[in-house]
Amino acid sequence: MLYRRPFLLACAFLLPWVASLAGAAQTGETFRWDTLTIVTGAGERHAFRVEVAETPRQRVQGLQLRANLKPDTGMLFDFETVQPVAMWMKNTFVSLDMLFIAADGRILNIAPNTTPLSLATIASAGPVRGVLEIRGGTSAQLGINTGDRVQYPIFR
Repeated sequence: MLYRRPFLLACAFLLPWVASLAGAAQTGETFRWDTLTIVTGAGERHAFRVEVAETPRQRVQGLQLRANLKPDTGMLFDFETVQPVAMWMKNTFVSLDMLFIAADGRILNIAPNTTPLSLATIASAGPVRGVLEIRGGTSAQLGINTGDRVQYPIFR
């Protein structure tokens, strides 16, 4: 019977954490899907199918608790106003490239291959209107760099 105590202690500590993740998933909102295009400095065009996080609740939820992300998909965070932004990877299981996008659609900075589950803040290099999260390594693979343009209606 002694072997049961460590197991019961582990369950006592892990159960609330698992329950909080399940609760977060249940309160999640659905996202509107749309398409955006990135035009590189070399003139290449890359289309992405994105979920749009446009409400405060959706922006908090983000890509948390996702097990995977297809190469041509992502999430666009629309902050509605131009402001400095900081993100994190809490409860995010896949590595991401975070593209911080100025009001005119210019990619201001890229945080490549973020660390899953990290609580470290990842900040924009200045005021941005939005952030595009795509699968980690995609920016390098497609030759997407700072200064490239994101074509989407919120960026003028």
